[in-house]
Order: sequence, then C-alpha cells, then structure tokens
Amino acid sequence: MKSLLILAFTAAVAIGSPAAFAEDAVPKTVAALHQNKTALGGKLVRVEGKVVKVNNGIMGRNFVHLQDGTGDENSNRLIVTSKQTAAVGDQVVATGRVVLDRDFGSGYLYPLLVEDTEIVPAK
Repeated sequence: MKSLLILAFTAAVAIGSPAAFAEDAVPKTVAALHQNKTALGGKLVRVEGKVVKVNNGIMGRNFVHLQDGTGDENSNRLIVTSKQTAAVGDQVVATGRVVLDRDFGSGYLYPLLVEDTEIVPAK
C-alpha cells in the first residue's frame, strides 16, 4: 500500500501538481512580460505583484489585475485569469501560461493575458 501511495504522489508531481507547476515557471516582471510577450507566448511564467483590481466570476474565471512597480502607463498592469482570487491590496505570486491576443468576443480582446493561473500569497 505504501509503495502505491508513493507512486501516486510521484505521478501527480510528474504531470503537473501545483508545486511542480510553480517551480517550472520563469520569473518575470510585469514590464518584462509586456516587452517580451511574443517570445513568451505559450510559456509558463511567474510574477509577483500587488492586486489592484479584481473581477470575479466572469466566464467561469476570475480576472485579477497586478502591478509590481515596473513599466509605463501602457505596460504597468498585468491581467491574470484564475479559478482562485485575491483581494485588492494583496501581494501575490501568480504562475500561469502567457496567452496572446485572447479574444472573448463582444469587444473583450486582450493582447497579453496570463491564464489558468495559480495565485498564492507572496512570502
């Protein structure tokens, strides 16, 4: 029984448990994500920032807006989508996959979005 539990744990880590997911992500700043978005498309990234806006429960996901003090007025905010949420003012680490030109229809087009994000409090 013990070996079966070890095997199950090993398989979970190998196929993408949250801990393995976060460790594989490339750390970036908000500005760097904007500057290098084409090269980062489809890649797993990690960014730490302050939550400045939250829209929960839209199309089965939460839209969390982050800022980390980098970038200018066109590149100082990152929007991540997640099943998790956070409160405005929280300092968090968000890990997810970069998606470019995401079009949800009805005029909601995002040139840069980080989707399926794991959000945890920053330490």
